[in-house]
Amino acid sequence: MTDLFLGIDLGTSSVKVLVVDEAGRVRGSGSAGYPVDRPQPGYAEQDPEAWWRATGEAARQALGWAGPGAGSSVAGIGLSGQMHGTVLLGDDDRPIAPAIIWADQRAGKQVRSIPERVGAARLIELTGSPVAAGFQAATIRWLQEERSSLWWKTRRVLLPKDELRRRLVGEIATDPSDGSGTLLLDVRWRDWSPEVLTALEIAIERLPPVQESIAVAGGLGAEAAEALGLPASTPVVVGAGDAPSGLLGAGIVDPATMLLSLSTGSQVMVPARGVHPDPGGRTHTFCAALEPTAERPGWYQMGATLAAGMAMGWLRDRVFDLRGEDANDRIAGWAGEAPLGSDGLLFLPYLAGERTPHMDPAARGAFLGLTARHGRAELARAVMEGVTLACLDAFDVLREQGAAPDRIVIAGGGARSPVWRQMAADVFALPVHALATVDQAALGAALLAAVGVRGADPIATAHAWADQTSALEPNPSRHARYRELGALFRDAYAQVSETSHRLAAFEAPAGERVTPRRPRR
Repeated sequence: MTDLFLGIDLGTSSVKVLVVDEAGRVRGSGSAGYPVDRPQPGYAEQDPEAWWRATGEAARQALGWAGPGAGSSVAGIGLSGQMHGTVLLGDDDRPIAPAIIWADQRAGKQVRSIPERVGAARLIELTGSPVAAGFQAATIRWLQEERSSLWWKTRRVLLPKDELRRRLVGEIATDPSDGSGTLLLDVRWRDWSPEVLTALEIAIERLPPVQESIAVAGGLGAEAAEALGLPASTPVVVGAGDAPSGLLGAGIVDPATMLLSLSTGSQVMVPARGVHPDPGGRTHTFCAALEPTAERPGWYQMGATLAAGMAMGWLRDRVFDLRGEDANDRIAGWAGEAPLGSDGLLFLPYLAGERTPHMDPAARGAFLGLTARHGRAELARAVMEGVTLACLDAFDVLREQGAAPDRIVIAGGGARSPVWRQMAADVFALPVHALATVDQAALGAALLAAVGVRGADPIATAHAWADQTSALEPNPSRHARYRELGALFRDAYAQVSETSHRLAAFEAPAGERVTPRRPRR
């Protein structure tokens, strides 16, 4: 019987598991959810035990779908997971508190103080990224300063997917791709930065050793094997962060292709053969899942915007009050009825502040040009156009850093819409390919297992496994119109920025100040 590989992607709202054969065909899939707990404003926490229960449930679903005897054919397990978060382990190497995940915003004070400790330019040079709340470095500094008793009880700090792997095999480790999302790793050397750790007063002994993502971390333990429905000792590779794993699952292994991911937020990601951080700190340079060689790049550049699917969800739930599984399809259909430019209606999608290129947590969303003649079609198209133009803003920064892709692979929930796919082609003036699976991070995790356990060629396998549709070509005349609209979009942010900041200050509770954009070991 052919080998099967299990890919596990530990997401923010659910864990997804794929059973994949040697040809990259998905034989089974499963998912199970868990909540994000928000005990205080700005907090975002999860229970690692809930991750574990959901993983067992999703794995059994996937294996059941794959058919009788599928478990005995699984040759290896790969992992992918939400990046940046913090899991605290005590002396017995078990969690001693809820995990603080990437969406947590409690460390605002530390976001401002970390660049002062390391030097803002030096921090970006070493780590490839600006500091952001939710990154592990900021969370650890918050623990040191605000919860010192909990920090003293902490023996080790893990990332989310590394906690899951600890439950699977009992080994403590991370990989460069996930580690580079902590702001503690030297992205050039692909290992912890002594300079950053010293400046932030973090002992290296608290961090896991860094291993390649394709390294076999160990065999499945007896308890884990029973939970997942697999044989004990099934090999488990170290795995990677969800973004770099998603690049692999999308078949993107060279700088000629950009991944445009339209999920809750959106990301534009392009593989890079070297480390070229943006001095202005508007983008991130992270380690890729695979080590650099002459044939493959070892890093990727990423620009992030915060509201893509979030903006569509807001429109669906708060404005249109739509229910049902077809709600998003209906909105996309309405958008297709409106003309390019939404009949003069422009939407700024800054519903949760903005990252690339503005790095402005106090940015606010807006409809501009709204008149009595605008209806649901124009509102829907304006939201989709605003999100896409925000992604173009992020991409323009990557181009300043040397990125020059000649094609786009579009992924995430937004990729399901033909209207949105064609809009992306017209806005970016590049051919757009979609993916047959929306679970490309789990597919990438399975690919890592195939490479690490069976020695599969990573480049050839990534190309073979990625099921990309034929290209949607850009329309030159529509692109010319979108260039005009893009200029209006960029000017609009500058025009409303001051008012946005004043509104953010006005809405803040008494005693709090909204800062305009700009302990112990």
